[in-house]
Amino acid sequence: MNNSLSNTARLIGAGLRALLALTVICGVLYPLAVTGIAQALFHDKANGSEIKDKSGTVVGSSLIGQTYNQPERNPDDPEEAAEPDLKWFQPRPSGGLGTNSVNTQYALILSGATNRSADNGAVDGRCTEDAEEGTLCAQVVAAKEAVVADNSTAGHPIEPEDVPADAVTSSGSGLDPDISPQYAKIQIHRVAERNGLDVEQVEKLVADHTTGRTLGFMGEPRVNVLALNTALKALTQR
Repeated sequence: MNNSLSNTARLIGAGLRALLALTVICGVLYPLAVTGIAQALFHDKANGSEIKDKSGTVVGSSLIGQTYNQPERNPDDPEEAAEPDLKWFQPRPSGGLGTNSVNTQYALILSGATNRSADNGAVDGRCTEDAEEGTLCAQVVAAKEAVVADNSTAGHPIEPEDVPADAVTSSGSGLDPDISPQYAKIQIHRVAERNGLDVEQVEKLVADHTTGRTLGFMGEPRVNVLALNTALKALTQR
């Protein structure tokens, strides 16, 4: 009996010492080490990849897309789409799933694709104006028409074939912060006109905020919309 109690006490003591040691190592020392390395070597990324305006105010994260819309006309009607504020560069559509329909806004609580096939609503294998309302093809056709209408300016019309895929489709997460250089390019004349800027100034902004392929071969060239619009705001407030 005494041996049994002694062994039990010894095992309990060993278990408590192991628990204490592992708690200190895994729950204190390891997190502190990882946090210290992250803050020292990857300070920006470790703190959310924040983007700040010229006053130092955080305006968002470079990893999460945002909308640039006019104030809501009817806040009591969540299904009434907000009009884009065309003085800003516009992001690609958001594909986050809403409660009743496909959510076209960048609601951070929602992330995901539409899960609709590429030919959803297609007629004879193509997305046309005859696509059934509510289908992916109908949304793409409507989005392309809107992009053409919004970005055509006097002396610089946008043709439907100029509209890249990312201008009318969302990313897999629905929260993509980047657009293609092609989509940024077709917005340049509209942004310049709406802000009273020279086209060359806006072209330089886009060029300065265009990032190439990661390590030279992974992914595609891209433009971060939040960083670009933050620089645009600084330019217009000089």
